[in-house]
Amino acid sequence: MSVNSAEAGQAPTVDVVLVKAGRTKIRYPAELLADDGIRIAVRAPWAGTGARDFGFVRFEAGDVFTEFYWRDRWYAVKEVRAADGTLKGWYCDITRPAERTGAQLVVEDLDLDLWRSADGGDVRRLDEDEFAASGLAERDPEAASAAVAALDELERLAREGGFEGLFA
Repeated sequence: MSVNSAEAGQAPTVDVVLVKAGRTKIRYPAELLADDGIRIAVRAPWAGTGARDFGFVRFEAGDVFTEFYWRDRWYAVKEVRAADGTLKGWYCDITRPAERTGAQLVVEDLDLDLWRSADGGDVRRLDEDEFAASGLAERDPEAASAAVAALDELERLAREGGFEGLFA
């Protein structure tokens, strides 16, 4: 599909597949912006059904996510903008390294998340209770350790000024 789209002058697309506990949590099409062999960048509209209000941010129709995945890192960083282009912030998923096969990008969600508001004033770790309840630490201690280290790294970057260095 991406070859035909590229030939027609359109940006290639990939299906982003988020897997959790062995099951597909969500699948959505995204515009492939870049893939340098290590980092993959895509852009997609909010793929959820309806709005989702977390209390500290609201994702809704019209929001645009520019998402960065790595084949060698245990996280994904998603820049979130409102329909008018206003930056809302960054939502980060702790994941196993991404795998892209052709027009499919598969990422395994490991429950931990991090939010950083646009102004950097709100940095919060999310879903640590879900991570503890997942049993990953018992099933795969190395993966659990990598996940916690990734969350610590993202929190440090978020508090020290943001994620821009990840995208250079």
